[in-house]
Amino acid sequence: MEKFDSKIDLWLVLFLSIIFGGIAIKFALEGVWGSLIPIAFTIAFIVHMFTTTFYIIENENLIIKCGFLINISISVATIKKISETNNLMSSPALSLDRLEILYNKFDTVMISPRDKAKFIEAIQKINHEAEIKLKNKTLVT
Repeated sequence: MEKFDSKIDLWLVLFLSIIFGGIAIKFALEGVWGSLIPIAFTIAFIVHMFTTTFYIIENENLIIKCGFLINISISVATIKKISETNNLMSSPALSLDRLEILYNKFDTVMISPRDKAKFIEAIQKINHEAEIKLKNKTLVT
């Protein structure tokens, strides 16, 4: 079993901290204590998502986990192509430095492993046929 943590963009952490921290401070200064409860739950949910987003390669399957909302299992043998992307579409990735995985016939998912090279190497150990498209370079093994 190999576990790969999601890369986390600093700008995303700062953005969320400023937004939710600012709202919490505003409510606290205005004495609107009841409004802090939903903000606290939202912050707890975001922290949970950040701490439980990871990718595991186990028993020739790629398991994508993102909090309690996403738990996807993909047979590595069905992966056709892995390519780098900065697509903004919602996905189980905490960074815009992403890998788009095309599997089965038309299915795709975007992830952001912290160590992309090690992740790709682990996939290639199982599936030598997967096409790897990196920026400025294409590898087919």
